[in-house]
Amino acid sequence: MVRRTKEEALVTRHTLLDAAEHLFQAQGVSRTSLQDIARRAGATRGAVYWHFKDKADLFNAMMERVTLPLEQSFQNQLGQEEQEGQEEAPRGYADPLARIRNGVAAALLRIASDPQTRRVFEVATHKVEYVGELQALRLRHLKSRSDFVAQVERGLQAAARHHARELPVPAAAAAQGLHAIIDGLIQSWLLESADFDLVSLGRDVVEVYLRGLGFPGTGKDGAGPS
Repeated sequence: MVRRTKEEALVTRHTLLDAAEHLFQAQGVSRTSLQDIARRAGATRGAVYWHFKDKADLFNAMMERVTLPLEQSFQNQLGQEEQEGQEEAPRGYADPLARIRNGVAAALLRIASDPQTRRVFEVATHKVEYVGELQALRLRHLKSRSDFVAQVERGLQAAARHHARELPVPAAAAAQGLHAIIDGLIQSWLLESADFDLVSLGRDVVEVYLRGLGFPGTGKDGAGPS
C-alpha cells in the first residue's frame, strides 16, 4: 500500500509538471498561476503545494526533469581525463576533442528531436522573466551556464595537451566563446526551427570554431568519431 501511494504521488507530480510545461509554453511563466496548473492537471491547488513550495520550485523541477538527463548525456560524451587505473577509453573517445564534438552534437540532437526537451528549452529561453518570485531562476540559469563552461574548459585544456597545441586564447575564454555560439544557435532555432537544421549547422559552426582555435579538422564530412 505504501509503495502504491508513492507511485501515485510520483504520477501526480509528473502530471503537474506536464501541465506546467504546456501552460508555460502557451501563455508564459508569469501569466500562469499554480491554480491554472492544478486545473490543467485535474488536481487540487493543495496537491501542487504538496509537491512544490512555490512556482519557482515547480519551474526548477520542470527544468531538472529535462536538463539533468541532458547534462548527464553531455558529461558522458565529454568524459573526464582518464585517471590512473581506469580502463582504456573506447576507440574514438581517447581524443578529448572528439568527446567535445560528440557531446555538443548529442545535446543538439536531443533538443531538435525530443518534443519535451524542445518545449522546456523554449519556455526557459523565451517564456520566463526573472522578476518577482522567479528571480531565483536566474541563479539557476547562471549555475548551469557556469557548470557547462567549466566542463568545456577542462575538455579544451585536455584536447590542447592531447594534440600538443597552444590555444590562442585562455581556455576559459575559448569555452565561453563556444558556449555563446551554441546558446545563440539554440535560441535562434527555437524562434523559427524551419530556418536551419540545428544539428547540421551546429556541427559545422562548432567545427569552424575549433579549427579557429588551432585544432585539426575531422575530415570532409565534419563528423566526429563515433
